[in-house]
Parts: sequence; C-alpha cells; structure tokens
Amino acid sequence: MRVLVLSVIASVAGFASVGQAQSLDCNNAMTQRDMNACAALEFEAADKDLNAAYGQARNAMRRMDAELMASQRGAEVALRDAQRAWITFRDNSCTAEGFQMRGGSAEPLLVLGCKARLTVVRAADLWTLAAGVEG
Repeated sequence: MRVLVLSVIASVAGFASVGQAQSLDCNNAMTQRDMNACAALEFEAADKDLNAAYGQARNAMRRMDAELMASQRGAEVALRDAQRAWITFRDNSCTAEGFQMRGGSAEPLLVLGCKARLTVVRAADLWTLAAGVEG
C-alpha cells in the first residue's frame, strides 16, 4: 500500500520514480519538485490522522445512537454527512487557493499545503468530538 501511495505522490509531484520519493529530505527540499513531493507527504500524514480521527468519532456517534431512542438517533449519519460536505469544501477551497499559481509548478505545493493545513484542523476537531462523547 505504501508503494502505491508513493507512486501516486510521485506522479502528482512529477517524480521519475518511487525510489526518488522515498529518498526525500523534506527538511532541506530545494527544488520545486521536492517541495511539491514533501507537501504531498505532509498531506498524506494529515489524511491518515484524519481517517483515524473520523473512525473514532464515528464509533463514538454509533455508541451514542445505540443509547438513544430510535426517534432520537442520527448522530452517526449527521457526522457522515458533515464529513462528506467538509471534504468537498476542503478540496474546492484548496483548488481555489491553487489558482494563485495556476498552471505553474508551484500549484501542487499550494493545493497540497492547503489540504494538509485544513485536514490537520479537521482531524483535531474530530479527535475532540470523539473524546467529548466518550469522556
């Protein structure tokens, strides 16, 4: 799975090979290609955390629903619908942000940086939601 993800990152960032993506030094990225690839890796990590947070929050909403009368349930569906809407918002917002460099080699850096930034915030919100329901 990691090779597939790195292959996707490599193609998005314009890499020649997955091996090149694996040897990145994101603390010292100098070329636009390397900066784009590092932004992709940052987004990948944020997205992984988001998925874990969403799973925890969804499980918490499921447990909450189980404790409610049938007529009061809907927490899990509401969270699912909110998450789907949020993903659309994030992607569209970041596409718009990327227009600052539309067609240029830095466009992926802007889009992926935006996605990582918004995803980190959303994941924190979901972790807080899950903890509040369970706590």
